[in-house]
Amino acid sequence: MKQTSIKKLIAAVALLWASISGAVELELSGSVVSDNQKMMTSRYMGYVKNMAVSEGDIVKEGQLLYEIDSKEIEAAERQVDLAVSQARLALQMNRNQHDNVMTNLARHKRLYKKKMVSKYELEQLELAAKNMKDMIKIAEEQVNQALAKREEVLNQYQYLKIKAPNDGVIVAKKLNEGEMAIPGMPALVLTDLSKLKIVAEISETELRLIKRGKKVDIMIPSIGLHTIGTISAIIPSSNPMTHKFKIKIEFDHKGRSVYPGMYVKVIIQT
Repeated sequence: MKQTSIKKLIAAVALLWASISGAVELELSGSVVSDNQKMMTSRYMGYVKNMAVSEGDIVKEGQLLYEIDSKEIEAAERQVDLAVSQARLALQMNRNQHDNVMTNLARHKRLYKKKMVSKYELEQLELAAKNMKDMIKIAEEQVNQALAKREEVLNQYQYLKIKAPNDGVIVAKKLNEGEMAIPGMPALVLTDLSKLKIVAEISETELRLIKRGKKVDIMIPSIGLHTIGTISAIIPSSNPMTHKFKIKIEFDHKGRSVYPGMYVKVIIQT
């Protein structure tokens, strides 16, 4: 009878302690990542003639990252310059012929009034004048097309200089000076330090303990940062090997220097 009373007392104390403490801490390991990481590549093929950054460099928006040679574009520019010159020459020749026809037409009109040339000769010159006017219009269009093509080629020069689209840090460099830059193949990896989040994994059995918007404690031991975070996303694709889900956490870095890859402790009060 005495032992039963002791067991009941222990159970009551445990129940009371659970009701008082209430929360249970769930500790997760995570790391800092950037939500805005870009693979920098060139639009045109060419050899890298100037690599202006290295891994770990912090860059500003608009800063030159690297530059490739312009041999292909220079060859295209020479071709369009030749096309522009030919189009302008053809236009000038048509204008000269038009001027000659108009001079003859004016003279024939005077002679026709004096009955010194036939109507047929006058009409032939009038037809020639109309044809030359049409030829001039065609030649002007060809000049405009050639100039537009030249402008298009010249605009390509700006794509030879690859610049940073935003502030960030270079976390990987895959090309060096003298190596071939290929469109679609990353040359640099740029990480935006203003879009940092924390990524952690949580067991599927513990998913019920969290939800989007839940506040969590964040600790980054390497820099002694203790702050508050908010669960911003729960990625609904479990790892089939570990049966864990990925969560993303927004956090206040309190003006401290936080970088992608830093180890983080995430403490969730459940």
